[in-house]
Amino acid sequence: MIDAAGVWALVATLGLATAVGLVLRFRNGRLRTGGSAAGGWALAGAASSGSDRVLLLQLSSPVCSPCRQTAALLTELCSRRPGVVHREIDVAERPDVARELSVMRTPTVVAFGPDGSELLRVSGVPRLPELEAAIAPGLAGASPA
Repeated sequence: MIDAAGVWALVATLGLATAVGLVLRFRNGRLRTGGSAAGGWALAGAASSGSDRVLLLQLSSPVCSPCRQTAALLTELCSRRPGVVHREIDVAERPDVARELSVMRTPTVVAFGPDGSELLRVSGVPRLPELEAAIAPGLAGASPA
């Protein structure tokens, strides 16, 4: 038989696990700005050309199904928006990039401006309307397709 202390420990553990799960669910796919990462184009092994205004650097892992969904979403976004470039990095092959950008989960997308400075980041599958609205200022001056 379980005593009262055991029941309270179980209830507290379940309550804490529920709270953590709700916080993670709430944060999934949310945009965060104010990051201080730099050198995004170099980390991606690319260079910003005159027409490339925003780099969407996706950090993925090989067995991550949300990573595949994110890659498809970002590829489609790049086909519709001139000036947006998508590069995907496998964190299993390039853990140095994940460390440099302080990425703790996949998928994570970090957007960089033409100067290589961080514009925003998203952990989880991004919400496309929010992402498009957030990168729009970085696309100012991009040539139309």
